[in-house]
Amino acid sequence: MIDIRALRENPDAVRASQRARGEDESLVDAILAADELRRSSQQAFEDLRSQQKTLSRAIGKASPDERPQILAQAKEMSEQVKALEAAADAANADYEATMLRLSNPILDGVPPGGEDDYEVLREVGTIRDFAAEGFEPKDHLDVAEGLDAIDMERGTKVSGSRFYFLKGIGARLELALLTMAADQAEENGFILMNTPTLVRPEVMGGTGFLGEHSDEIYYLPADNLYLTGTSEVSLAGYHSDEIIDVSKGPKRYSGWSTCYRREAGSYGRDTRGIIRVHQFNKVEMFSYTTIEEAHDEHLRFLAWEEEMLAKVELPYRVINTAAGDLGSSAAQKFDCEAWLPTQNRYMEVTSTSNCTTFQARRLGIRERGKTGTQIVATINGTLATTRWLVAMLENHQQADGSLYIPKALRPYLGGREVIKP
Repeated sequence: MIDIRALRENPDAVRASQRARGEDESLVDAILAADELRRSSQQAFEDLRSQQKTLSRAIGKASPDERPQILAQAKEMSEQVKALEAAADAANADYEATMLRLSNPILDGVPPGGEDDYEVLREVGTIRDFAAEGFEPKDHLDVAEGLDAIDMERGTKVSGSRFYFLKGIGARLELALLTMAADQAEENGFILMNTPTLVRPEVMGGTGFLGEHSDEIYYLPADNLYLTGTSEVSLAGYHSDEIIDVSKGPKRYSGWSTCYRREAGSYGRDTRGIIRVHQFNKVEMFSYTTIEEAHDEHLRFLAWEEEMLAKVELPYRVINTAAGDLGSSAAQKFDCEAWLPTQNRYMEVTSTSNCTTFQARRLGIRERGKTGTQIVATINGTLATTRWLVAMLENHQQADGSLYIPKALRPYLGGREVIKP
């Protein structure tokens, strides 16, 4: 949800954002109309209620002859007040429902367009020349199965497609990676949190995940709870309806959680291995900060993600995601994509989003500013996730089927430098 005052003052900017996202710009006019009706309805209700109070005071001062007429008038006015109050409530509900359909206005510098219209900001690292090394690289699943690190067949037997078992060194690799991420987060002032993976609808909706992509989310109707696809959701809800102190700097949390996604819109895509699965683990960064500090905090998140990629020695690129590929809550998003040798393409491994005040406004999270309370900004970003194993298995495989372990990760694996089949 955005500040209605900003929309009133500059509706053309919001229309432009809607066009860049490929979304309906007429929604802006619908919101302005709903806002006008809401305000006029509320004013009509308050004006008549004020008259009702004046009339009520007159009853006690009226003579016995005047009182029956005033009482009848008061009764009629009471019915009118109830009708105007109901109309005001309905107008307000319509306004809020219309506002909730509006995506966060994009920031300057976000490219317009869809999934393929991103801007490449930089490419980092050297892509291995496997041909020069004299062997054809195997895909991540073949490498993992050679190390007895993944069992897809029994994952499917137990839970269905897109489920898996990480076993032995595979489980250790994931744990090592996530622990290294947690250590880095703590070193940079994040409080490590093991977060709930079931949340209430108001929290899921408050973060902006119950829009057009709500079919991606697992829902438990018997409990009226949603399974989270990222700990961002729980961490955003952590301070809901609170006034927090960010005067001395951002309030940072790092969530370690299992994540669940239905992948409803990805049938036929990345079905082999663990690129696109229903359940995975992730360490997520989350920050509450001031509106003024949000841009710099977003760049810091990106730098921390790149620091992690350097530690696992992966070639990658950074992209500025196009407006039409942003989630509804993000005003800008940077993705880091690791090179995938067997597919000759880059694959997303991290993303960091500046959600400005969009989520906090929905969730009622404020901070005490110099001129009173104001809505905070929220930033989120992935620091490590199970999908990283895909890129690590492919990029660090050796001709004999063994796996090279990056130097920074070795202390988390008992000092092992290579894992042999």
